Amino acid sequence: MPAKAYLQALAAIGLWSTLAWLALELARVPPFLLVGSALVVGALCGLPRIRAWRVPPATLLLGVYGLFGFHFCLFLALRRAPPVEANLINYLWPLLIVALAPAFLPGTRLAARHVAGALAGFAGAALIVTGGRLELAAEHAAGYALAAASAFIWASYSLLTKRVAPFPSAAVGLFCLVAGALSLVMHALLEPPAGWSLAQAPLLVALGVGPMGAAFYLWDAALKNGDPRIIGSLAYLTPLGSTLLLVATGAGSFRPSTAAAMVLIVGGAALGAGAWPRARKR
Repeated sequence: MPAKAYLQALAAIGLWSTLAWLALELARVPPFLLVGSALVVGALCGLPRIRAWRVPPATLLLGVYGLFGFHFCLFLALRRAPPVEANLINYLWPLLIVALAPAFLPGTRLAARHVAGALAGFAGAALIVTGGRLELAAEHAAGYALAAASAFIWASYSLLTKRVAPFPSAAVGLFCLVAGALSLVMHALLEPPAGWSLAQAPLLVALGVGPMGAAFYLWDAALKNGDPRIIGSLAYLTPLGSTLLLVATGAGSFRPSTAAAMVLIVGGAALGAGAWPRARKR
């Protein structure tokens, strides 16, 4: 896997690690309004290369399916299930990227290290999200299903970008614009009228430029150039980075389960990326 793709994936993961903190700071803004506004800001990042937005309808549909479908299902899941459980199920997407790679990308095979790395990463994410305590109740089944759907949408979108006709990563700006507009429509239909104050504008811009903007461009470029089986294992660094940032800013606490999760996630990422030394055949 080219080193550039590693760096692009890690840069996207680093930006996504700031999402929880920024969302916490903007917690009073309704979710669909927040995401819609941030995606529109993210679309502006692609304006310098607006000519690259000319993509076939099928490619645009795929992009909207990924960016809008993922957030739509996730937000509905958070309305219908406890956030801890819904968030954990949503974090199946890196594991699904690894597991579904052979189905979506002919000629791709899974090695034991890919599967083991992804499973270790998911175990670490589970510890981070739940703190070692998890309760699944039957009455929240619809919410759990929506969270699983959001995970599948993001995993399948990530893999299918390698199947459609090649398009420049700058075209992700068009995906953001259409997905943002649809999110604002959902705000008008599903949420009470609300807005954000001028004091929150810098945080909203940071959200749109970073985890809801540049991260999507970088993610697309990484997947185009890299191995999705390895990138999927690296993606579990997202909840770890997010937790460490919350701890650093005083919005979270470092627990023993966090340390154990760190070992699992970093170890899983190293294993999935093939960083563990392997014995040579004599």
